[in-house]
Amino acid sequence: MINIFGKAVPAVMLEDEEGLLMPIHIGQSEALSINSVLRNETMPRPMTHDLIVSMLVRLGAEIERVLIDEKIDNIYYARITLKKDGTTMEFDARPSDCIAIALRNNTSIMINEEIFNSDAISKDNFLGSRAITGFV
Repeated sequence: MINIFGKAVPAVMLEDEEGLLMPIHIGQSEALSINSVLRNETMPRPMTHDLIVSMLVRLGAEIERVLIDEKIDNIYYARITLKKDGTTMEFDARPSDCIAIALRNNTSIMINEEIFNSDAISKDNFLGSRAITGFV
């Protein structure tokens, strides 16, 4: 969680090999979904992202990649690319949904380098700030 104007807001912190972090603010349900997969927790009933991955597996489609590739008016945009029978399909999606699905499928999460470099902060600067209220 990141504290913004006195209010805790869930965020995903994406980290590169050099330890730079890029925060993406997400909704509560997406935070719960991402948190459950990171902690290897199984819910009594499938969550939406579990259902999507299960459907893709049964349909014989594989997740080829997830790409966060745009930022417009401080909103990140992402695409998920699927492959089935040699055909590639790309879908517009929220980054939080892409991340939740990618984590369930061990798929790499790619970020446009220009966007990452413009929004990334050092881990030391982030950990030393007052923005942190806790980690998901």
